[in-house]
Amino acid sequence: MSIEGQLSDYKSLRAITGNNSEWAELAKDCVAFANAQGGQLRIGIEDGASEPPAGQSVPTELIEKVRSRIGELTVNVTVGVQLHRSIATGGEHLVIRVSRSVSPASTTDGRFYLRVGDACKPLVGEEVQRLLAERSAQPWETLTSLGVSRNEYDPALLAYFVSGIRASNRVKACIKEKSDEELLDHYYLAIGTQLTNLGILCVGRREHRAQLGSAPIIQSIKYDEAGRKVNKLLWDDHTLSPMQLVDVVWRDIAEFRESYELPDGLFRQHLPVYDDRVVREFLVNALVHRPYTQRGDIYINLHPDHLEVINPGRLPLGVTPQNILHQSVRRNNELARVFHDLGLMEREGSGYDLVYEVLLSQGRPLPQLVEGPDYVKVVVEKRIVKPEVIDFLVKADQSYQLRQRERIVLGLLAQSEGLTARELAVALELPDTDKIAVWLGRLPEIGIVRQTGRTKGTRYFVEPEFLRRQEFPSRTSLARIEPHRLDALVLEDISRYPGAAISEIHERIGSEIKRRQVKLALDRLCATGKMRPVGDKRGRKYWAR
Repeated sequence: MSIEGQLSDYKSLRAITGNNSEWAELAKDCVAFANAQGGQLRIGIEDGASEPPAGQSVPTELIEKVRSRIGELTVNVTVGVQLHRSIATGGEHLVIRVSRSVSPASTTDGRFYLRVGDACKPLVGEEVQRLLAERSAQPWETLTSLGVSRNEYDPALLAYFVSGIRASNRVKACIKEKSDEELLDHYYLAIGTQLTNLGILCVGRREHRAQLGSAPIIQSIKYDEAGRKVNKLLWDDHTLSPMQLVDVVWRDIAEFRESYELPDGLFRQHLPVYDDRVVREFLVNALVHRPYTQRGDIYINLHPDHLEVINPGRLPLGVTPQNILHQSVRRNNELARVFHDLGLMEREGSGYDLVYEVLLSQGRPLPQLVEGPDYVKVVVEKRIVKPEVIDFLVKADQSYQLRQRERIVLGLLAQSEGLTARELAVALELPDTDKIAVWLGRLPEIGIVRQTGRTKGTRYFVEPEFLRRQEFPSRTSLARIEPHRLDALVLEDISRYPGAAISEIHERIGSEIKRRQVKLALDRLCATGKMRPVGDKRGRKYWAR
């Protein structure tokens, strides 16, 4: 089966042999890839397939035709077209490689698109303005507008950088063998005779970093229960590179070393108030993904019950609070590469997965992400929703060596009395419920997770027998009641209390059953003629027939 995603798409030969509308669709896809990270289109592969049909032949003259037509239908799109023969089937297909554009790409009729996941999203209004602002002719990182000589680096910062690169297990041996000067060029810290903006940021002198105007400044403010400021720390002297700031901020904020003491049988276990992996991930995101063309401080606000990390600028175009678990867009490609190679950030697209895994394994709620008009705020709560989840997940992982996605799903279900397919899809930021199976992995097969119902009525929960074997403390709950039993319960309630509203029914049968479940039960009973409604919306009341 074909795998389409952020960097690839599959299309039938009709895309280049059909009518003008087919060519327009191909042009749209090329524009979307160019405005994102680039990518490739494989032309000649039918829906649901991963290889071209056996014996399929592609005329060689189509190669030049594709290049020509894409050039005619797009602006600022660069493509390479090659003919490939499949080893598996022997069939031929074309591969169109689309380069990431340095200037905003569009169709010749002035339409803009962006590749988001496996879809091409049209950009309109403010989104087009953001694309124009963010996609300058030359990225901010590689500009040399300050005119700082490549020899005007800070020796201590350069030593920190090159020693970190040579000690990294993420860097190839041939890179580690480069001289200090060659490493400057390799990581675009210098171009020609001058340091780039990125070079000034990472290895430059303090006074030059200050002249950039947008070098990161971090403020940590502690608040009491009344919302009053009780302490403040400031890192604003520009003596440190962004990479060094991560360690220094973590070290200097004393609250990051606080922990809870939880009972564990005859022993005690210590759980950090804020896990270093979570805090560092959000600090790295704030430093790597901020727009360095925009001024503004990074704020770390410590409240009695939660932590806030606030970063200037909005999320990169194409990333939203609803898809950040799956969608990754590098605003500062070269700075991200430096952080990755120094071991300060995870590979692209896996940072938020780690945050979800850590917080859920500690019985905590998921982080809240808020995008404002000119800032991004992430909120991490202190509270532990269910302390018993911690030991339960450890035992489950020890028994079955769970994968990351399985641990995330199990953590979500263990904190609840079960989730509907739609609720689970929302929690995992999935576009539809069909993709839940990928995240469930082996959990149903090995008997950890059970499901009831079908389609929209599907509900997932941790298998009670598995909970019992793991000695997970739980109580009997109606939250997982099956639909036919809930129908009987609602009908019994209405028989005793005719003319009741849904809020009254919900209160009597138990708040642990979600209101939406009660509404679905009422709809089913009305549809089968066992109950009749009177009135509309909030004034609706129900009688048994």
